[in-house]
Amino acid sequence: MSKDCYESPLSSRYASKEMKYIFSPDMKFRTWRKLWIALAESEMELGLPITQEQIDELKANADDINYEVAEAREKLVRHDVMSHVYAYGQQCPKAKGIIHLGATSCYVGDNTDVIIMTEGLKLVRNKLVTVIRELAKFADKYKDLPTLAFTHFQPAQPTTVGKRASLWLQELLMDLEDVEYQLSKAKLLGCKGTTGTQASFLELFEGDHEKCKELDRRIAKKMGYNACFAVSGQTYSRKLDTQVLNVLSGIAQSAAKFSNDIRLLQHLKEVEEPFEKNQIGSSAMAYKRNPMRSERIGSLSRYVMVDVLNGAFTTATQWFERTLDDSANKRLSIPEAFLAIDGILNLYANVTDGLVVYPKVIEQRLRKELPFMATENIMMDAVKRGGDRQELHEKIRQHSMAASRVVKEEGGENDLLERIANDKSFGVTLEELEAILQPSKYVGRAPEQTTDFLNEVVYPAIAPYENVEDEKAEITV
Repeated sequence: MSKDCYESPLSSRYASKEMKYIFSPDMKFRTWRKLWIALAESEMELGLPITQEQIDELKANADDINYEVAEAREKLVRHDVMSHVYAYGQQCPKAKGIIHLGATSCYVGDNTDVIIMTEGLKLVRNKLVTVIRELAKFADKYKDLPTLAFTHFQPAQPTTVGKRASLWLQELLMDLEDVEYQLSKAKLLGCKGTTGTQASFLELFEGDHEKCKELDRRIAKKMGYNACFAVSGQTYSRKLDTQVLNVLSGIAQSAAKFSNDIRLLQHLKEVEEPFEKNQIGSSAMAYKRNPMRSERIGSLSRYVMVDVLNGAFTTATQWFERTLDDSANKRLSIPEAFLAIDGILNLYANVTDGLVVYPKVIEQRLRKELPFMATENIMMDAVKRGGDRQELHEKIRQHSMAASRVVKEEGGENDLLERIANDKSFGVTLEELEAILQPSKYVGRAPEQTTDFLNEVVYPAIAPYENVEDEKAEITV
């Protein structure tokens, strides 16, 4: 590996081999050749003077790309598509005259972009399923474990560890729906010509409009798609890029939310991300266990959420039938968003597979706050025994404020229960109060909600993907 030139960390540190191949030059140029074969074969089927021998020659050389010839030619003519047409023609002397017949550069460029994004989304979908499976296991395992909930990061009514995980799951399911929707409407550009009018093909087919329409249909079918865009300029609408980036941004938002929650929980020492045996948390503070995987999820997610603006600006500034200011931007913004999301999902799967939960710490923190949250129940029980609700409410307010001062100003333990037990107005003993404070009594329907959510929503949503294998991604920490 060369050390004297810049290398994108998305390639060297974050993205998987599979995603990097999807956006590789080899994937692109192999797809170009598949598209040229689909074009020539369709044109032959529709009556143009192209022979089966020429098609066979193209197919025989489809995967043996002579890169050296293409690169040398591009230095001369400064055109990547025509350089590869030339290189392919060198290998296919019988067919070289019909390669790219009637097409413009966007025939291979734009159709390939659609195909690559589609394959990228399929890989993203599979990794989303892996994360959802892992989180579902976690949610089920801890659905009954009470924990202090937080609103505004202030103590609030208890929930369970599993129910909290269901919130992460729900957002991922929304992302999975978006990915599937985007895949369900994937279309190729087809063969539209220089300004989208199919004028060159109308000329080739001697004014036969139906053959022009059929050409698009046949190319789409041969490439594994159901349709092409009905209309276009020279390119497919860059709105498609915006939509795809929006889907990736949605995943980044969900992942960032999860990673922030884990970082806060790790600070509280309640839940931690995996920490390897020989991992060093800090160069100076040897005792530290920094949530570096979660921090990286947040960092990469921020990049994707900002990157989505590239699609919006590119879409908005395409002039009439096309301008070329999309090209350099697309080469960066689309692949990098996919590579970053790939890295994010690899990390997400790694973290969820190895989350460490500390029930004793969770219980300790919950019990410190629970007396305040139990005051409504305590007050209602005292009212049932004949107490005055308004007077009892005021007494609880005063006792709560006093207990809070002990905790905040003196650093002492929460003595609210002792104060209430010593107040004859409530007519309850300390033992009776402690019996009331069973954490499981204060989580509402959290366990049942989690079970219902898993059985009725999560498992049915991922059932169609039972053949998708979970991948253990290598993480560079």
